[in-house]
Amino acid sequence: MQVDFDFTGRHVVVFGGTTGINFGIAHAFARQGAGLTVASRKPENVEAAVAELRGHGGEVHGVCADVRDFDAVGRALQESVDRFGPIDVLVSGAAGNFLCEAKDMSSNGFKVVVDIDLVGSFHVLRQAHAHLRKPGASVISITAPQSFVPMRYQAHACAAKAGVDQLTRVLALEWGGEGVRINSISPGPIDGTEGFRKLMAPSAAERAYAQDAVPLKRFGSLDDIANLALFLASPYAGYISGALIPCDGGGAFESVKPALEAAGQAMAAAGAG
Repeated sequence: MQVDFDFTGRHVVVFGGTTGINFGIAHAFARQGAGLTVASRKPENVEAAVAELRGHGGEVHGVCADVRDFDAVGRALQESVDRFGPIDVLVSGAAGNFLCEAKDMSSNGFKVVVDIDLVGSFHVLRQAHAHLRKPGASVISITAPQSFVPMRYQAHACAAKAGVDQLTRVLALEWGGEGVRINSISPGPIDGTEGFRKLMAPSAAERAYAQDAVPLKRFGSLDDIANLALFLASPYAGYISGALIPCDGGGAFESVKPALEAAGQAMAAAGAG
């Protein structure tokens, strides 16, 4: 059986869709013919992303919104729906992170990550609810292994991502009766992203050790995550909802955890926490 991921005529919205993993997801849906909206906080990022995504030949629209601003998210979604109609696929992927031991972390530092990752996810999903195609919409949250793997220097991200995963499960219960599916993707170490560059220890030896420790012997790619998002948004995943799906090469986060913690130790020693 040939798998068909044609999204022609369907409206896809990607929050945080101008950089990194989410930008890779946006590219995948653009290649598959979706009417695509990408949303981000910085106008310059939105403008550059839209220009690149239009290179696939489809319709692409960009909107600016800080996910911490409930009303701004609502306005951005309304603008998107006015252009393309009801939302068939929503990807919520805005995130923030840094390395810092909890005893050295300010209240504001903790709050910023929780506000972007968890509160921002609620804002996006809550404001999108009225605009989702019912039945048939697919909602995908981009979370992280920190939601279930405790790690030093990541108290804020661990708490926020655990909340995102539970939000996914609760909304899958509450919105399932309307025919809306909600799932989370938990990426492992995805090479070529800003987050990976920030969190991975810079030593070539440590990087090689971490990569060799991954069961599949490689770091992930943007396409690995994008392909999973296409699947979850497709009819082939029509009975999958409320799931947290790792895409990590076989438990890769546990493998690279020592390298990440080494980076945190180095930053703490340098006073960068």
